[in-house]
Amino acid sequence: MTQVAAPKAPRRTPADKHDERRKALAESALRTLGELGYARASLREIANNSEFSHGVVHYYFNDKLELIVYCVRYYKQTCVHRYDGVVAEATSPDDLAERFGDKLVETIVEEAPMHRLWYDLRSQSMFEESLREAVTQIDQSLEDMIARVLGRYAELAGVEPAIASPVAYGMFDGIFQQALLGYLNGRDGVLEDLRARVVELMPMLLAPKA
Repeated sequence: MTQVAAPKAPRRTPADKHDERRKALAESALRTLGELGYARASLREIANNSEFSHGVVHYYFNDKLELIVYCVRYYKQTCVHRYDGVVAEATSPDDLAERFGDKLVETIVEEAPMHRLWYDLRSQSMFEESLREAVTQIDQSLEDMIARVLGRYAELAGVEPAIASPVAYGMFDGIFQQALLGYLNGRDGVLEDLRARVVELMPMLLAPKA
């Protein structure tokens, strides 16, 4: 019996290896950035708190700004798709609202430093023009995520959304940021409040049934 050779794994190109190293650097740098914030984290500080040397970090990123923009884009690309399961698996409006609230609570508990970094950078972009394009793109991706959640919620309820997606995003972003601040300050009950506010807010975003 003739044996069939196993297919060879695709050969990685230099560009693939370069992208993989940048992603590895980003994952390492995000931990330091989340703890120190934009202003306090230099390339050297980031390198000192990772397994990579300062020279390696500087080889893959020209400066701190390029690294930070790459890091936050990389993180948010992953973050926004964590809600796809909420949209796909919900079986009723109430189920979706509860799943969405649970997922927001989960991401605060598991990744509070990353969210803190995002809000830091968004504020910094008001002063740092070179941050604005990346922040605007990330903001739009988050708005699109809210639009997908709200659109599915309205579909399950058999009605249309009552407000535009930028307004819905602003509402959820506001209560999420408040909850994050309360969580970082150790305030009791803040996560339960976030979950309850999400469940309470969702029906208010729908048009009345005809």
